[in-house]
Order: sequence, then structure tokens, then C-alpha cells
Amino acid sequence: MAVLPTFDMLLFGGTGDLVTRKLLPALYRRYAAGQVSAESRIFGIARSGLSRSDYIAQAETACRGFLGDEFDSALWDGFKGLLDYIKIDAGAPADYDQLAATLKDREHFVRVFFFSTASNLFTLFCDNLARIGVVTPLSRVVLEKPLGHDTASADLINQQVGAVFAERQIYRIDHYLGKEAVQNLMALRFGNALFEPLWRRGLIKHVQITVAEELGVERRGHFYDKTGALRDMVQNHLLQLLCIMAMEPPASSDPDAVRDEKLKVLRALRPLRDRDVLTKTVRGQYKAGAVRGLPVPGYLQEADIAPDSTTETFAALKVEIDTWRWAGVPFYLRTGKRLQDRITELVVTFDEVPHPIFEQPQTSQTANELVIRLTPDESITMTILAKNPGEGMRLKPVSLQLDLGETFKTRSLDAYERLLMDTVKGNLTLFMRRDELDAAWRWIDPILAGWQQYDDRPKAYIAGTWGPAAASSLLGRDGFSWHDEL
Repeated sequence: MAVLPTFDMLLFGGTGDLVTRKLLPALYRRYAAGQVSAESRIFGIARSGLSRSDYIAQAETACRGFLGDEFDSALWDGFKGLLDYIKIDAGAPADYDQLAATLKDREHFVRVFFFSTASNLFTLFCDNLARIGVVTPLSRVVLEKPLGHDTASADLINQQVGAVFAERQIYRIDHYLGKEAVQNLMALRFGNALFEPLWRRGLIKHVQITVAEELGVERRGHFYDKTGALRDMVQNHLLQLLCIMAMEPPASSDPDAVRDEKLKVLRALRPLRDRDVLTKTVRGQYKAGAVRGLPVPGYLQEADIAPDSTTETFAALKVEIDTWRWAGVPFYLRTGKRLQDRITELVVTFDEVPHPIFEQPQTSQTANELVIRLTPDESITMTILAKNPGEGMRLKPVSLQLDLGETFKTRSLDAYERLLMDTVKGNLTLFMRRDELDAAWRWIDPILAGWQQYDDRPKAYIAGTWGPAAASSLLGRDGFSWHDEL
């Protein structure tokens, strides 16, 4: 891989989980691969009073733990030379003076401001960065989700950030779009002639998108109780995956050509308003149970959770897209915490043959199905019917499977590795544009309003299961089942 342009990476929230567990290991891996020049600099920025050596020690502990056998002490000795730390309290203007002095005479390098903090701090950061004059034409700003809690708050953040950075400099990150399997989904759809004729109504019965987690809220209780699964996961991750699945072929791989097509999908989503919210969405909240044989507390017993909280930890939705390609094809979205397994997968179920001439297999498994798995392993599986050996024409479902790691015999880039490098290179393809974010929130807002209007409290489910029974009924009413229930 080619060496990247020399850059200064400024990681706001530099002592937080995302930076220490994801961003620093991602940058170390790219350094180990020879992509990061020796002149580049990586700054942790937080309000803690740490010295540079303190920060490097914390970073080393985190990287050793996250990287395991990939960690190389000799390489670390080189990488740590790129690291530095600057103490900045977001609301203390004087703290930014050291940053201005540190960046002086480095204006000709790419400058990346990565905001890994609560979004209510973004304005303070931007105002102060503009005040001290460190936003250059080669600057980019990366905004972590969630951006706001509804359309109005997201629009305010965009206005405030947009007053300092041009739209071409703003990288709204969704790490799911950086996953190798999502890239392969785009290659599968737009690099092959095989699937495009099949990718439409009349040939596809329904599509499922599942993002399931075994973990609870961990140390994010205070944040999560104000957010919930719909805002935390559906508004960004699941809707972005839906866009990749449903978008029309773009005219080119140009960033705006791709994002134009995703925007069309978001604007074509049939609104879920009023009583539709009760029949086409399901909210859930986990109770105490067991995950992989180990007991876990219920949501209301987690740290920093209000004892009477009605925040959903599970959401399932039936989504319809009003276009010629997808009219009448339901998309079922599902996400939740403390579920039975950690899995992210997209399932395309194709229609049956119009007139079966062979004995049909005695199984609930669908004849033709495409499963794109993003986690825990990255794979693409196609199910077809083949003849069972022996007399007669008895058919049996068999799988054609592509294991990406096994096939290419190489480690896939971590999502943040890809997205950080795309940021340095100035490639906006995998980042959300402002109008995309606005369209997503405008579709989500009526669902939140409907839940409040009808006092639709979350349905309880036991930790370690696949969520409330109502989620199964959501598909069952249409004659379908979740992929894991077949």
C-alpha cells in the first residue's frame, strides 16, 4: 500500500474507549503496514492532566490488550514517537493556545480533527479551532455518531460545524460502512452482471438486516438511557446498510454519485406515522437472564439507568420503499442488546420457482437465499437447491460459501483503519452527507413521536434470547420468519 500524505491526527476524547480501543490500534496497524510517514503526528486531546509519557503508557497498555499477538515492541518504539498529548477542556479557551503553538508551521500537512466526544461539545471545539486559526484548506473534521437526537438538533450541529468547515471537509462517520463485507456487498451488486437482474420486486420476497449484540450497556448507561436502540443503531447503522442494499447502481464510484443514490432510498422510505408505529415497529427492553451460560442483570439493574426507564434496548421495524424496484418488498430491520449471539448479517430471500416439478425438500429453510455476514466473521453465503444423491429427484438446500479471510488468506482491514485512511486521502464515499443525515432523522422522528403518543412501552425480553415475541410476530403476520428462527 502507498504511503499516505503526511498528516496531523487530533483525537478529541483522546482518553476515551473509542480512541484507546479502536483508533490508536487502527493507526498502529497502518504504521506497521508502512502507510504512515515518520513526519505524521497523532495527538490525544482530553481534559485530563496527563503528561506525554503518561499518555503513551496508557496507549501502549490499550494497544497491547487490543492487538494481542499483532503487537510488536520494536514497531511500537517507532509508533510512539508519533504520539503526543494536549490537555484541553472544551469550554476553556486558554487551553487551545498550546494546540495553536504545536500546529504552527505544519499548515502544509493534512490536518484531521476527530471528535470522539458527546456531540454537544462539537460547537465549542469548532468555535475555538476557528478562533485560534488552525482550520486550513487541508483540514478535515470527523464527527462520531450520534449526531443529535432528532432532526432539529442534528440540523443545529450541522449548521454550527458548517460555519467553520466546508461540507467537503466534514466526514460523518459510520464504521459499519468501513467493514470489508459491506465493501464486498457493493462489489457483489455493482461489479457482477449476475445479481442485478434479480435485485428487485417479483424475484425477492423480503430482506432482513440484523445487528445483534451480546453486550449490555457496559459503561455507557448514562448516554444510552437518553438515546435507546432506535437512535443509537437504526438511525445510522441499519439505515445505511439498508441504503447499500436498496440503492440504484450509481453512474460511477465518485463519492457524490454513490451518496446521491443512497439519499434517494432514504427519501423513498414509506413514513411510519400514527398507528403504523404500533403495527410495524416493536420496542423491547432486556430483563435479567444468561448470555453464554453466564448470568447478566436486567437493563433496569445496570449502572446509571433510571429504575423506571422506558428506554428501548431492542427495536424491530417493517420498512417499505416506495420505488418501482422495491414496491411490495418488505425490509425487516432488527437490533438489540443482550441478545443470544453477536451477529450482523443481511439476508436476501428470493422467491420460489413459479411451478415446482420436483419433490420439494421437507425443511423450513428457504430454497434460495443470500446471506452477507459482517460479524463475527465476514462471509457471503448463497443457498440453492441441489439433488440429494440417490434415487429419485429429491432436492436439498446446499450452501455456496465465500469466507473472506480464508479465501484471501489475509487479515481484512478493520473498519476504522479503512475510514481513517480514507479521511487522510480525502475520500468521502463511505461518509454521510448532510442531506443523508437529515433524511434519516426525518424518517425516524415520526416513529419516536408515535411511541410517545401511544405510550408504547418496551416489551420485556429475557437476556440471552432473540428479543420479545412480538418481533417474531412482526414477520409472522406476513408469513416469514427471522433467519435464526428457521
